[in-house]
Amino acid sequence: MSDTTLVLFCKRPALGFGKQRLAADLGEQAAFEIAVGLLACALEDLEHWPGPVVIAPHSDTEIAWAANLLRRSASVVPQSEGNLGERIEAIDRLLRGKGAGQLLVIGSDAPELNARLLGQAVELLADHDAVFAAAEDGGVSLMANRKPWPELKPMPWSTPQLGASLQQLCERAGQRVGWSAPCSDVDRLDDLERVSKSLRVDPRPARQSLLAIINRWQSNEYGQASK
Repeated sequence: MSDTTLVLFCKRPALGFGKQRLAADLGEQAAFEIAVGLLACALEDLEHWPGPVVIAPHSDTEIAWAANLLRRSASVVPQSEGNLGERIEAIDRLLRGKGAGQLLVIGSDAPELNARLLGQAVELLADHDAVFAAAEDGGVSLMANRKPWPELKPMPWSTPQLGASLQQLCERAGQRVGWSAPCSDVDRLDDLERVSKSLRVDPRPARQSLLAIINRWQSNEYGQASK
């Protein structure tokens, strides 16, 4: 895994921005705290990654913030304009231009990711050009590649058709596609219920902190401010 660059696409958590589907059910404060907890889980993965690490914040206004997120050495490459596909492509081109070979892209909303799942994706790259992990909603929770992506802009981002569409796109480009074990991400209320089950048996500190946030919501400490 030391020859694979792990790239985190993220956005600085802010009250009233992001995780709006959770905010609609739980209130803005709960959604904000959950977003902070989710980001901490992703950073925990980056801290222990044996290869190069890149943080890709949402814009260049977040460069200073991103540069102080980790204790270890990491590069900060802000995302460009455009939809998610365009932004992934842009960073892929930039990093490959600097000599990166294999890339593994994750977001900040999949706390079930762990060293085993990330390692499995890297192992699959030995025989595949692109590797994905399926999310519960039909999307993907990681994207890994050893060749440049085909044009990602037209993909149906944030829809249940995304995973199948990515596979078809890569195969049409002559790329061999592999799938690692599925991994849920967190966008909705029922996602919290599902991932909390795995968090209960995950001893990693950031995962336990996220579980504590979820438990506080479940015990109505948040008061369901949006109701």
